[in-house]
Amino acid sequence: MLTGKQFKRAFISGANNILNHRKDVDALNVFPVPDGDTGTNMSMTSSAAVRELQVVSDDEDLSIVAAKTAAALLRGARGNSGVILSLVFRGISNGFKGKKEVGGKDLAAALTLGKESAYKAVMKPKEGTILTVAKGISRKAEELAETTEDLEVFIPEVIKYAEEVLAQT
Repeated sequence: MLTGKQFKRAFISGANNILNHRKDVDALNVFPVPDGDTGTNMSMTSSAAVRELQVVSDDEDLSIVAAKTAAALLRGARGNSGVILSLVFRGISNGFKGKKEVGGKDLAAALTLGKESAYKAVMKPKEGTILTVAKGISRKAEELAETTEDLEVFIPEVIKYAEEVLAQT
């Protein structure tokens, strides 16, 4: 089961990863607009949420941690990629509403809501972007949710598939 504490720690770890690799992501950023700031914007956006999560108790329910993450991301959103990232997490937060912890099926449903939230907000979605990766993640998560609730199997498989989708973009 995914708890608020695990979600918080995973988000902070991911934000640190983006921060450490922001220049690499900036260099990849050539589509749909070659402005070269996607990594920087995502790093700044996720850092805003990290600052708020650092004071959230490890005992908080998943729904509270996810809601605080989504709100902080929206307030700290920078550039298109930051706004899209915040929308993905708004959808995920909606999927976790009222839940203390979740298993594979609820996580898959939340990831799908995250993808849908982001796609709805973009007037002309472009494949080959963060949206494509979000779609791949949600599709793989839904597929896995049919066969396992074990997040130690589920999450690494979703991450592996996300890396495959990213490599194709």
